[in-house]
Amino acid sequence: MTTTQSGTTQTGSSVIGGPAQVLTDDEITRFVREQLDARDLDGRSVCLVIPDGTRSCPLPLLLSAVHGALAGRVTRLTALVALGTHAPMDEAHLAKMLGYAVGGLEERYPGMTVLNHEWWDPDTFVSLGVIPSTRIAELSEGRLAQSVDVRLNRAVVEHDVAIVVGPVFPHEVVGFSGGNKYFFPGVAGQAIIDLSHWLGALITSSEIIGTRGITPVRALINEAAAMIPSEKLALCVVAQSGTGALHAATFGDTESAWAAAADVAAETHVRYLDAPVTRVLSIIPEKYEDIWTGAKGFYKLEPVVADGGEVIIYAPHITKISETHPEIYEIGYHCRDYFVKQWDLFSDVHWGVLAHSTHLRGAGTWDAEHGERDRVRVTLATGIPEDVVRKANLGYLDPSTLDVAAFEADGETFVVPNAGEVLFRLR
Repeated sequence: MTTTQSGTTQTGSSVIGGPAQVLTDDEITRFVREQLDARDLDGRSVCLVIPDGTRSCPLPLLLSAVHGALAGRVTRLTALVALGTHAPMDEAHLAKMLGYAVGGLEERYPGMTVLNHEWWDPDTFVSLGVIPSTRIAELSEGRLAQSVDVRLNRAVVEHDVAIVVGPVFPHEVVGFSGGNKYFFPGVAGQAIIDLSHWLGALITSSEIIGTRGITPVRALINEAAAMIPSEKLALCVVAQSGTGALHAATFGDTESAWAAAADVAAETHVRYLDAPVTRVLSIIPEKYEDIWTGAKGFYKLEPVVADGGEVIIYAPHITKISETHPEIYEIGYHCRDYFVKQWDLFSDVHWGVLAHSTHLRGAGTWDAEHGERDRVRVTLATGIPEDVVRKANLGYLDPSTLDVAAFEADGETFVVPNAGEVLFRLR
């Protein structure tokens, strides 16, 4: 086994592990304990902001370590699931994700409360204030200029300390996920979600995904996070995609810990091809239960597909486009310019829905004379009925006729198992 490295970054966050390493459970537990022991948390209330089931992350290990370090020290411990606008997690899903028997939360994590982010309930939120339009114009580099009410789940504000606990991956909206993104959009109100996602869509997924450093969307998120009155810390991890193993863990404030983890993720979760491919078979794991989340299997592959090529999303288990966003069934999937150049028709649709639409359709153009011309074809081989798929402006392939082995052997198809977390780029 590779010797584990640990230390402190120039910005002050602590780091254990690295791109070529795999940490043991004992190393992770010890690291978490050391970091939390060194913090002034006695007699304070703590809100842990954690991912939902769509991320590879050994949450039982991490939460057990955090709980072990904080139980008896803090006055209140709450774990808040950062759903964004994903479907809520029921008891069975929460138990599986957090590693306890159904009904056995108190036995596994005595004294800890677990909450879904109830984004559909207005009483969930408290306003932190308004970011004015002039500042939005600066942060977005001139792409948008409107004020936004920054609303956040009140559970974060009603605790003394908020600790983000979760993984960092290349991300289609912000560049790399994690850090303050767990607040915005993770447990945020609709307005800031829509604004941040539409900003990412204007830049385009293929342009921003896997971009290191402070992208315009990350700058907006950090601006909003600075308004949170609670102390903000982060335990960021870089997971081995599809497994419970960790390459690295970082701890510190939400910006420096995120940056250190993103540096590792940029080496472990970005792979390079020498030449573009004409067809991709993107095999979607079952943790993605609809296209709204499973579309990551397109985002992470679009950059390596040749003009005129095709991405086949293979997910027989997926039977719906979205459980929580019916608007997508009406507008379908289109490139950015389809909406921007017909803005009077679409400006009232949630911008987060428009953003998702453009992310899955990919790069393209639209004008009144020629209509929409998309760079690549997107085909769904899922359990969604053909008429629904075609109405959404996507191609259809009957999943029962798809032979993965034949695609692997044809010499023309790039087959990607467990798609959705590793980003592929051209050198």
